[in-house]
Amino acid sequence: MWMYLGLLAALFLGLHNLCKKHAVRGNEVLPVLLGTLCSGFLMFLPFYLGSIYYPEFTKELDFYITAIPWEVHGFIFIKSMIMAASWILAYQALKHLPITIVTPIRSAGPFFTFIGAIFIYKEQPNSLQWIGFFVIILSVVLYSRIGKQEGIIFKKNKWILAIIAATFLGASSGLYDKFLIQNLSLNPQTLQFWFCWYTILILIFILAVLWFPKAEKRKAFTFRWSIIAVGVLLQTADYFYFKALQDPEALIMLLSAIKRSQLIIAVVIGGLVFKEKNKRKKLVPLTGILIGVFLILYS
Repeated sequence: MWMYLGLLAALFLGLHNLCKKHAVRGNEVLPVLLGTLCSGFLMFLPFYLGSIYYPEFTKELDFYITAIPWEVHGFIFIKSMIMAASWILAYQALKHLPITIVTPIRSAGPFFTFIGAIFIYKEQPNSLQWIGFFVIILSVVLYSRIGKQEGIIFKKNKWILAIIAATFLGASSGLYDKFLIQNLSLNPQTLQFWFCWYTILILIFILAVLWFPKAEKRKAFTFRWSIIAVGVLLQTADYFYFKALQDPEALIMLLSAIKRSQLIIAVVIGGLVFKEKNKRKKLVPLTGILIGVFLILYS
């Protein structure tokens, strides 16, 4: 069941990536990110209030948000700081790079998760899993060569460095999620509600320093329907992902790889919607990434 939940998470992540590209294209990144988090937070706010005033009803729905000690709040705040940094870097990169370049680079995330799963959680990959992960990494390298044809030199482009840093931070957060869900026994909705809340506070502080005082930046922001869609789709994807992680037998390295199947939506449909270059050439490394995911699932 946890593998099926991982595939559901991938589906919603793929749709989320398309809406995210629409939301940030020619727009101010920080308020877009804040808006997506607020829409995700509002998804869970009724369940939080229901957990206070109608606890039995929310327990029946399996959306009860539990009371947690301050120590656990501290652990969630750490996740919020990691993901706030990752998202700011990723959104800035997505604003300046084609989605068909950004998404495949982010697909290297499972490699970082893979290494962390081995050394931190002692997960034991077999030979097919090793092959699958290296196929994914080689495919990402091939994407970098295609990117050069679009005038994107990977070594000199600061947005490439930003998306690589965002990918590493995202993978670190993925490893941390397993600790939060399994070791601290947090249910998905409790983690998501407080994570959204603390990340919103962090972003408000950043915007108060970097964005609100600048009138030209405020005027450059345009509200779009996709901002709300990004938050709803992301929280839906995370819910299925965290539900999968609740299974004691779930392997974080495999879940991370399964989520890469979102590339089908992001690269194929995204390339058509945003009319980006070299779509056919990008199908070759995309196929390599999907083969890597298949080898992991087959193993």
